[in-house]
Amino acid sequence: MTSLQGALEHWIALASIARDRVRARVFAVRGASIAHKARFGPGCKVERPWCVKIGSRFHAEAGVYLKVVSDEASLEFGDHVFVGRGTEFDVMGEVSVGDHTVIAPGCFITDHNHGTSPTLGIDQQACIAGPVIIGSDVWLGANVVVLPGVSIGDGAVVGANAVVTHNVPSMAIVVGVPAGLLRYREASAQAAEETQEQSIGR
Repeated sequence: MTSLQGALEHWIALASIARDRVRARVFAVRGASIAHKARFGPGCKVERPWCVKIGSRFHAEAGVYLKVVSDEASLEFGDHVFVGRGTEFDVMGEVSVGDHTVIAPGCFITDHNHGTSPTLGIDQQACIAGPVIIGSDVWLGANVVVLPGVSIGDGAVVGANAVVTHNVPSMAIVVGVPAGLLRYREASAQAAEETQEQSIGR
């Protein structure tokens, strides 16, 4: 890459960031509580922005959908949260995401389900909600689904395509459908340290 190409790419990137921050300010004008340097990519949509609170340096890639379906609902993101392309939050009650959490593309997080009584059609049944709490320093892999009433502890990792139906402990790594415990991050770090020590000792 030539210096001219590098400079051009730099200015294009700066222009993209500026546009993303303008989108954030538009959502703020519509009623969202948005801290400084938040960014929304093209095609992002926020319904009932007055129910949404966003921390500093939040970054949503293109096509993220914050679908708040009740005026009494609350959707809150901490600082330095990243939300990947095409992710959807579907909120009737309460969903919160802690600081420094990374949500990969294509995830779906919801705090409510339809009832399943056999005496009514699915479209006639009241929704049943349960708060969803996603902690700090959490990583949700691509296409993860998080269902109502789930709490994901600080430092947890959820593998790609997992469906989270139960609480996830802090620092746990979970995978599968439904998501089950694989190991803990501390164990992974310890194993890496032991491997490095063995390599040095040879």
